[in-house]
Amino acid sequence: MTEQGERGFGVVAALVRSTFLVNAVYAESAREYGLTSQQGQLLCVLLGRSYGMGELGGVLGLAKSSLTGLVDRSARNGLVAREADPRDTRAVRVVLTEEGRALGGEFYAETCRRVDALAGGLDGGERDALDGLLSRVVRENEVPVVFPES
Repeated sequence: MTEQGERGFGVVAALVRSTFLVNAVYAESAREYGLTSQQGQLLCVLLGRSYGMGELGGVLGLAKSSLTGLVDRSARNGLVAREADPRDTRAVRVVLTEEGRALGGEFYAETCRRVDALAGGLDGGERDALDGLLSRVVRENEVPVVFPES
């Protein structure tokens, strides 16, 4: 496959390649913080608020068994804890520990910086246009908030 120079790749190829680019940056950042990509996502999601297990699985797009394993590993590492849900005594909510909140905040800030740098060659108007178009795609497809706004 040859590069197309200044011509576009087409929407599908550009979105897919952008996804690979962002995922690679995200994975590299996670590794440097001693996290898996999924643990990084978990911490970023929980920075905003706690979640019940079912709701958290939906946000992260994980099956119950995968989510349980992720939360178990993260709890063993001291990053998250399970707390009783005050509204439902049979349910638990997943919350960040102090260590998880500190690590999650650092990871989030650094990953935002790295992802933002991907568009470093764009001027202000181009960045605004990219933001508008990508935001519209995300809104129209009702993408859950996995990575809060920076």
